[in-house]
Amino acid sequence: MLESAISSTIAMAISTFPILLFLSACSTVSLTKSTNAAQVQADAAQIQAAWVVIGEQGQAVARVITRAAVCPVMQQDDTELPMQVRAASGTVAQRTTLSSTADSKPSEFPVLTCEAQLKSGVISASVAGKPLPVPKPVPLKILVVGDSGCRMKLADNAFQSCNDVDKWAFSTVAKTAAGFAPDLVIHVGDYQYRENPCPAGNATCAGSPWGFGWDTWQADFFTPAAPLLAAAPWVMARGNHESCARAGQGWWRFMDPRALQQGRDCNVENDDMQGDYSAPYAVPLGAGAQLIVFDSSKTSAKPLAKTDSAYSIYSAQFKAVDHLAEQAEFSIFLEHHPILGFAPEKKNTSGVEVKPGNLALQSVLQDQHPQRLFAPNVQLLLAGHVHLFEAITFDTDHPMQLVSGNGGSSPDVDLPAKLSPQATPFVNAKVAHFNSTSQSGFMTMERASVTATDWVVKAWDKNGVLMTTCSVSKLKKECS
Repeated sequence: MLESAISSTIAMAISTFPILLFLSACSTVSLTKSTNAAQVQADAAQIQAAWVVIGEQGQAVARVITRAAVCPVMQQDDTELPMQVRAASGTVAQRTTLSSTADSKPSEFPVLTCEAQLKSGVISASVAGKPLPVPKPVPLKILVVGDSGCRMKLADNAFQSCNDVDKWAFSTVAKTAAGFAPDLVIHVGDYQYRENPCPAGNATCAGSPWGFGWDTWQADFFTPAAPLLAAAPWVMARGNHESCARAGQGWWRFMDPRALQQGRDCNVENDDMQGDYSAPYAVPLGAGAQLIVFDSSKTSAKPLAKTDSAYSIYSAQFKAVDHLAEQAEFSIFLEHHPILGFAPEKKNTSGVEVKPGNLALQSVLQDQHPQRLFAPNVQLLLAGHVHLFEAITFDTDHPMQLVSGNGGSSPDVDLPAKLSPQATPFVNAKVAHFNSTSQSGFMTMERASVTATDWVVKAWDKNGVLMTTCSVSKLKKECS
């Protein structure tokens, strides 16, 4: 009987073993899902910003800024892959800036910058449960904004009302612009303006961070831009406020689509010749159109001598632009300083002097293309720097110039409603149409069809009220 009882017990154990294994497996799966969900939630809580930037030949790169010690996992369609560290957290020693030593400080970055390339044709992407916008092969609606930060600059005694959304309008601009559901966002440069501390007793900017560390980048750009960063991938041009002697460290950590390299990170002044210049690249827009992105952050306002090192650098880069322009029948040249635009300068007595386009870049370009400045396939110029919207067409064979520098930073004084007949941004250019406003806002470029290089360009104020409409094609450019 004992043998029979033992045999019966063994048989029962064997018969129930698969059930126990199944229950154990279910318990493990449930625990894993619970653990993963908890980890995703924890990762999400640490993420400060997440967006997609488009780089050379349209390569999309997902970026995340997090307070976590490690990078999160990114989901691309049905595939998970860990993001890689682009820049570790830490404090960069104080370096020479455009401000005095007493009005400068080390740049603190208590955040991790992570990145991962998006595969071609990706349908969906997310990080820690946060959806990321994915690129479209042919973006039909492009949104353009620029010069968006809140100015705090001791040298000019210029302290914008950063705490007042009516006087620093970028958060309103970004929210309104996101509602337009763009396929692509272009920023023409100058993201970060808070160089010096708000003076004691100034309530309009009291409590604002300053300098070039993460807290200032967060306040000046990433927090107000959040709705627009979530709306579409971005192409980011570099402005003079992102030069090495200003916010260049953050530019290389966060914004530039290329790999971060030691010596090109603006951390050490002796390396600034690497950090202040970077090669142009093309971003295909499909249907025969492309962007050519150019780094003009270090250009000056005066013509360059041929013996100047900047002349040699820009000369080689503009030859590269010519080569890139051969890739598409309609090229849009994107950089920060208007080459064929105007700049107002208020006189001490009265009136406004109208200044021409950037003389340094013109001095290089006219040695390669004396009349037109650009190769024939370059049909449209996008810029900022001047804190206005401008649309300028020409009776002469010159590319149309659009300026979208009214994203929220302190507006420049208005240009005259009607220019003098002699006014020209370049000696050989004859203006056909000119339109400008200092009202804060943004610009859209919509394709006439999915297969066309014809565009309808519209300027909008910060609340989405239409201000200007232009029709742009290779053969004709006109504005109302």
